[in-house]
Amino acid sequence: MKFAHLADCHIGSWREPKLREISTKAFIKAVDLCIDKRVDFILIAGDLFNTSLPSVDMLKETVVKLKELKDNNIPVYVIAGSHDYSPSGKTMLDVLESAGLLANVGKGEVVDDKIKLNFTVDKKTGAKITGMLGKRAGLEKTYYENLLRENLEKEDGYKIFLFHSAITEFKPGEMDKIDSRPLSFLPKNFNYYAGGHPHFVFNKEEEGYGMIAYPGPLFPNNFKELEQLSNGGFFIVSDGKVEWEPIQVYNTHHIRIDCKSKTPEQIEKEIMQKVDKKEFINTIITLRLEGVLDSGKPSDIDFKEIFKRLYDKSAYFVMKNTNALTTKEFEEVKVEASSIEDVEGSVMREHLGKVKAELPGKEELVTTELMSMLNKEKGDGEKVADFEGRVNDDAKQVLGLKKVFEG
Repeated sequence: MKFAHLADCHIGSWREPKLREISTKAFIKAVDLCIDKRVDFILIAGDLFNTSLPSVDMLKETVVKLKELKDNNIPVYVIAGSHDYSPSGKTMLDVLESAGLLANVGKGEVVDDKIKLNFTVDKKTGAKITGMLGKRAGLEKTYYENLLRENLEKEDGYKIFLFHSAITEFKPGEMDKIDSRPLSFLPKNFNYYAGGHPHFVFNKEEEGYGMIAYPGPLFPNNFKELEQLSNGGFFIVSDGKVEWEPIQVYNTHHIRIDCKSKTPEQIEKEIMQKVDKKEFINTIITLRLEGVLDSGKPSDIDFKEIFKRLYDKSAYFVMKNTNALTTKEFEEVKVEASSIEDVEGSVMREHLGKVKAELPGKEELVTTELMSMLNKEKGDGEKVADFEGRVNDDAKQVLGLKKVFEG
């Protein structure tokens, strides 16, 4: 048995025009590699798309590759992640499943107020696959708390569990602030646990469970991830052996300057010295400046000339980060969070309870789902009235008002 484990493809995540197609290109490369490696099936552990309603152009390219997998008799098994999940329960995954291009295995039924997950059996290998969807800010927690485990743990055969949550015991130090679930939340006695959501590469055989694995993002999704990872990848699992396959769309080069007690002129000179006699063909360059300037201010640094020099050296795209660059006149403001979601969650939890609301015990759940719903963009070709109607319907669903409005 040989299968691929992808997660956090985030197709459509980058908004910069030159990077807008990069996650799609990474997905195309991954599919091509899976076909070349002749995998039996593919797992996608959440966040195939960066939104529940991706753009038509990106959807079209994704569908072409999914159709190619189907033509090669390679099934795709997925769960919804925190980005492609929708509060209304409707996502593009449903459309793709209806077209026979993938199977959402995060399905089950409610039995005596408990969730009973069903297995999807891969016809070629007999592998039994199920899983739990992911939601923003880790709000899938209640699903795990109400999960029936006995039928899952007693099922025989080769079993795979897909999940989209961070596991507390395995989080790296730099992710200690992100929301997570304890290992005990996962049902026991599975052969392979295909994880997604935290963007780091990890795999470990755990007694009483099985192989627990996170392949990381298929391509880095922000400046910090580009610095740390340079490129993304996924796992190929063959006869129990887990191997990480890198996916490189562009080369990357990282420049980091300690600006402590330096002038803007000294910083410019140091950057130019670092790139002198180098070419950056087909390369994404990250430029991070940090520290307290001796004099002047960040805007005194001639970034226009620096960028021109780098593009003259054939760089594909150049991005800078000066969040930690300041002057003696201003204090640095620090936010202890690794992503936008973490910042939102931290601020929200800080202010919960300060505003009166008739939502006892559900303030965080409702607030998070409303934020997720209101963050969605109007779809390509979608009429304004239809978009507003969709937003209203989703809001009613989140607030539990749908039945009130319907009658």
